[in-house]
Amino acid sequence: MDRHLKFYIDGKWVDPAVPARLDVIDPSTEEAYTQISVGSAKDVDRAVAAARRAFQSFSLTTREERLKLLRRILEVYNERYEDIAQAVSRENGSPITWAREAQAWAGQAHMEATIKGLEDYEFSHKRGGTLIVKEPIGVCALITPWNWPLNQIVCKVAPAIAAGCTVVLKPSEIAPISGIVFSEVMETAGVPAGVYNMVNGTGPDVGQVMAGHPDVDMVSFTGSTRAGIIVARTAADTVKRVAQELGGKSPNIILPDADFETAVTKGVEGCFGNTGQSCDAPTRMLVPAARHDEALAIAKSAAEAFKVGDPRSEETQLGPVVSELQFSKVQRLIEAGIAEGATLVTGGPGRPEHLNRGYYVRPTVFGHVKPGMAIEREEIFGPVLSVISYADEDEAVRIANDTVYGLAAYVQSQDIGHARRVAARLRAGQVSINYPEWDTFAPFGGYKQSGNGREYADWAIHDFLEMKGIIGYGA
Repeated sequence: MDRHLKFYIDGKWVDPAVPARLDVIDPSTEEAYTQISVGSAKDVDRAVAAARRAFQSFSLTTREERLKLLRRILEVYNERYEDIAQAVSRENGSPITWAREAQAWAGQAHMEATIKGLEDYEFSHKRGGTLIVKEPIGVCALITPWNWPLNQIVCKVAPAIAAGCTVVLKPSEIAPISGIVFSEVMETAGVPAGVYNMVNGTGPDVGQVMAGHPDVDMVSFTGSTRAGIIVARTAADTVKRVAQELGGKSPNIILPDADFETAVTKGVEGCFGNTGQSCDAPTRMLVPAARHDEALAIAKSAAEAFKVGDPRSEETQLGPVVSELQFSKVQRLIEAGIAEGATLVTGGPGRPEHLNRGYYVRPTVFGHVKPGMAIEREEIFGPVLSVISYADEDEAVRIANDTVYGLAAYVQSQDIGHARRVAARLRAGQVSINYPEWDTFAPFGGYKQSGNGREYADWAIHDFLEMKGIIGYGA
C-alpha cells in the first residue's frame, strides 16, 4: 500500500509530531487503498509559526511578484492535471471523465480567474485627503471539503496568496490525496517557504485548533452548516474573521412557459452532477401543479438514463457517494421520503441491482413532495431529486425561499424578462437563469445558514484583505 505520511510545512515535507495514521477508503470498493498521517495541535503550531514568519516578507511583495508566482503555480498545476484528476476520482469516487472535465478543471479555472482578478484589483485609492488601503489580513487557516476538493482548495489558496497572505491548509481527511498532489504543485512552483503549509487531520484535532489559534488571523471554511457553526464559535474567542460556504437546499423554479423537456431534463442532470454531492445542486424542482405528472415522466426518463458504475470507466456518469457515513445518510432520507408519502418515481433504497459493493446510490426521483417533508428540508448530498407542485408564481417563490439555506437558486423560462423578475425575488447568493455555463468570475456564497463572504476571482481576494484609512495623507 502506497502511503502519504508527511505534512508540508515551511517549504519541507515533515513527519507529524505524534505518529498517527488514517486509512483512505476507495468508495467504489469500500477498501483502504492508502494511508495518511493525521495531525495534532503541535503540527498546527509548527505550520502557523512558519506562516507567521513568512508573512512578514510576503505581505510586502508587489502585485507583479504575486502574479508571477500564481502564473507559475498554474503552469505546474497544468503539468500535473491528470495526476490531480486521478487522485480525485480515486478518493471521492468521481467518474474519471467528470474528474477531468469538472473537478480538475475547476481548480485550473479558478486559478485563471484569480490571476485575472489580481491583474485589475485596486488595492488603494484616494478619497479627499485620505488614502484608503487594502492590506493582507495575515495568516489564514483554510479548511476544505471532500466533494469538490480542488475547487475549494484553489478558491481559498489562490486569492489568499493574491492578497499577500500566508496560509495553512487542512484538506478533508476523507479525500486528502488531491490536496497532497496540490502541495507538490506548490513545492515545484517555488512558493516561498512558509507561505503555503498543509497539515492533514480531522476537524476536531486540526480544524478546530486552527480556528482557535491565536496567531491565525482568518478562517475560511467550506463544509456543512453544523461544522461551520463549530468553527465560528471556536474562532470567536480570538475575534478573527470567518468566511464560510456552507450547506444548501437549492430551489429550481420551472415557470409555466419553460420548455419542459429541456428544463426538467437539465434539472435532473444538475441535481445528479457530482453524484449529487454539490452544495449548490438544484435538489428541489418546483413545477406548476397542472404539469406535475408531465414533469415526473420527463424526470424519470432522464434519471434512468444515467449510467452508474466504476469511476475508472470513461462511460460512467454516476460513481459512488464518498463514504459509508454518507451512503447511510442518503439511504435514511430516501426511506424517510417513502415513509412520509412522497411518490417514488424511480430509484429508491439500496444499491443499483448490478452492483454488490461500493457506496453506490440508485438515481432517485420523488414526486408530490410536500413542503416540510425531510427530503424537502434536509440537504441529502446524493442523487436524489424532489419535485414539488406550486399553484402560482407567488407560491413558488414562497416555497423556494422557505429554507434555512440560501446558497443558490435556479429559474427556467423562455421569457428572459419574466425569469429576471422571479430571480430578483429569490433569497440566494447566486441565481442561475436557464442553465448558464459555470461563471468563475461571479461571486459565490450564501445567504442565511449557507454562510457568509464570497469566493471566486476578485470577490475572493477582497475577503482576505483588511481596510486601512490613512487620514491626512494629503492631495
